[in-house]
Amino acid sequence: MHKPRKWLAWPISFFVLFLSCKKDIFPKRQYQFPAYVDTESKLINYQEKKTYSTPQKVYASNLFNGARLNKFLVKNDSTFIAVISPENVPINPSPWYSFKLWSEVPKKIFIEFQYENAKHRYNPKLSKDGKLWEEIDHKQLNDLNGTKTLTLNINKDTTWVSSQELFTTEHLNDWLLKISNSNSDIDLESYGVSPKGRTLQSAILYPNHSKNKEIIILMSRQHPPEVTGQLAFLSFVERLQEDDKLTTAFKNKYQVLLFPMQNPDGVDLGHWRHNTGGVDLNRDWDRYNQPETRQMAEYITDYAIKRKSNIIMGIDFHSTWEDVYYTNHSDSATAYPYFTNRWLNEIKRAIPNYEPKIEPSNIGQPVSKGWFFVNFKAVGITYEIGDDTERDFIKTKSRIAAEKMMEVLLQTNP
Repeated sequence: MHKPRKWLAWPISFFVLFLSCKKDIFPKRQYQFPAYVDTESKLINYQEKKTYSTPQKVYASNLFNGARLNKFLVKNDSTFIAVISPENVPINPSPWYSFKLWSEVPKKIFIEFQYENAKHRYNPKLSKDGKLWEEIDHKQLNDLNGTKTLTLNINKDTTWVSSQELFTTEHLNDWLLKISNSNSDIDLESYGVSPKGRTLQSAILYPNHSKNKEIIILMSRQHPPEVTGQLAFLSFVERLQEDDKLTTAFKNKYQVLLFPMQNPDGVDLGHWRHNTGGVDLNRDWDRYNQPETRQMAEYITDYAIKRKSNIIMGIDFHSTWEDVYYTNHSDSATAYPYFTNRWLNEIKRAIPNYEPKIEPSNIGQPVSKGWFFVNFKAVGITYEIGDDTERDFIKTKSRIAAEKMMEVLLQTNP
């Protein structure tokens, strides 16, 4: 049975400090995570935005959002070197690249990937328009002495080469417009502005049902290359928007806040990991040194207090080498202590031959899943999708995960 809980899940000191000195609440922070991470801003290296031309009449360009190509060098008449560098170091080994290629005459070329401070991670995706993407044939990518070389046939038409499918702020705006036009039960909002002036987008699902309803937070794209996590987020949200008995019952009891792209600067600038402050945003959830994290934390807290609503859950969508759910050992002390196990078991039952990989941990570094627990006694989950997970499976699993979340919460007696 679900344990009874009090209306106020947050510490009284949290409310007192918020109401008396709202502007200063986050720098004074309520909880200091035990594993310190320096999130003060650091210098980053901006790539030069240009079209590279070669004597062989082969051209490469990074003049678009999401691009990453630091140099394009000629090795011989048919072989070229794509140099890929991070925004700064140290950094997670997620070497994002994305660039356009074309040639004045049709020809076969070879692209050697040269990474600084990393090894090859993402196998290239190809596109003719930057919208529809396809996997390369495994025969097109060879490994010679540790250097990955891509074989391509190019011509005057543009060929896009990218670590993963592009999903930039332009794609996000298109998606937000689509879901708002398809369903009136959503309010699009902004919770701030990034250091480079990009809108920090948010949305409220079921805004007409928000008063005193418990809050679920869904967030994505703290890390720019993690496109598969973004795709999972989109499918998850789209299932919550469908009009059926399950969603009708769910929105009568709960409300959902969406944060689809927390690091728009890093995404559009083609970063490997960080924002323009040179920081991993998912390590800044106790000091709020970065404006993206600070503005989101303030918006969430302000929203909940104004509506006298408890935050009960936060799911943060990411990507890594494989599908995995990172959870808190402390989930047993949340307002919904049995949710995580019940939810994952229901997902397992709904997907044939699927065994969820679960990795619980103690509160350590200041990441979002820990932040949800220590500040709100909420369930915190990092929903990771593998880099190479089949896209159809991402959609299927995310839709099922959204359905099972609704079902489990509706079956729970608060």
